[in-house]
Amino acid sequence: MNEVIQLTMLTEVFVTLFVIMDPPGTIPVFLSLTAGRSAASVRKAAWQAVCVSFLVITIFALFGQGILAYMHISIPALQCAGGLLLLLVALELLMGYDKDPTTSGETNVALVPLGTPLLAGPGAIVAVMLFVQKADTAPEISALAIGIVSVHIVLWLTMRFSVRILKVIREGGVMLVTRIAGLLLSAIAVQMVADAVRAFIAGEG
Repeated sequence: MNEVIQLTMLTEVFVTLFVIMDPPGTIPVFLSLTAGRSAASVRKAAWQAVCVSFLVITIFALFGQGILAYMHISIPALQCAGGLLLLLVALELLMGYDKDPTTSGETNVALVPLGTPLLAGPGAIVAVMLFVQKADTAPEISALAIGIVSVHIVLWLTMRFSVRILKVIREGGVMLVTRIAGLLLSAIAVQMVADAVRAFIAGEG
């Protein structure tokens, strides 16, 4: 089996990306951002978000080093930008800015913040770029590709079946989940910015 797929590499890629992208942790945010929509719209948003995330991860896996070098963007700068973007979304969830969910663009929700930077955030992008540098043989490259695909399948299943959770908790539950999601998302955002600042201070930016 290792002649075709490097199992150690596959396990390392899957576990690392699973921890960083945190499929169970996306449920509160996903439910909050898709509250009030039809089941079909929620399923579509889940599919679009996973596709966007997979596309972003794949692009950075193939061309990430070149893109960042060409645009003179450091990893800490990318991380700080992602953190600030998530912080804006978190503040909206916490403060309860009312928006009509039927008029907000589904594609926008899938693109930002679900697809990126929540799923395909700086952490996942950097991790994949590092794995690409380590993958020298065909079995390792196969393991990397399968690991990325597997994590995105888990992400899709997690968000896809969160529709059932939405039906159970109803409007009051969604409001509670929204506030909790905003708090968690703001903490994630602040941590991302703090890590970026530490990297800048250490001269890594």
